[in-house]
Amino acid sequence: MASPTNSQKTVSDDDEVDYSIKPEFYDSDLDDKDELWMVKKRDGRTSDALLSCPACFTTVCLECQRHEQYVTQYRAVFVVNCKVDTDRVLQQNALPSKVGKRRRDSEMQETGSECSEKVNPVFCSACSTEIGVVDSEEIYHFFNVIPSEP
Repeated sequence: MASPTNSQKTVSDDDEVDYSIKPEFYDSDLDDKDELWMVKKRDGRTSDALLSCPACFTTVCLECQRHEQYVTQYRAVFVVNCKVDTDRVLQQNALPSKVGKRRRDSEMQETGSECSEKVNPVFCSACSTEIGVVDSEEIYHFFNVIPSEP
């Protein structure tokens, strides 16, 4: 009895996987279905990237805009799988930098109180990794995320 060549084998050497039967979990049209789902979710709008949590790779944003100056930062209005810590308030200073000029302390405090914005930290709902902040206008600013092609 002649043994079959490697190209004729349809069952693995350990007889656990039968390659002649297509697995139930395989779907050759899955990429097309995923693309249709994404188009439906975005409702015709475009995005600079899809954002994922850096720790667990959970999707946190489907449509966002990349920051013009800081290319690793993104902002968005619609997010998924995110939770906001409303108990913690962070202060973000939006002071213009004036190089070479000294300012009085009182002037700095007044300007600082007018130009500072209060933000809340945003966490991944799956693993609780801090991924950004949300401001008072409910715009999410992501700085600790992994971008991918939209």
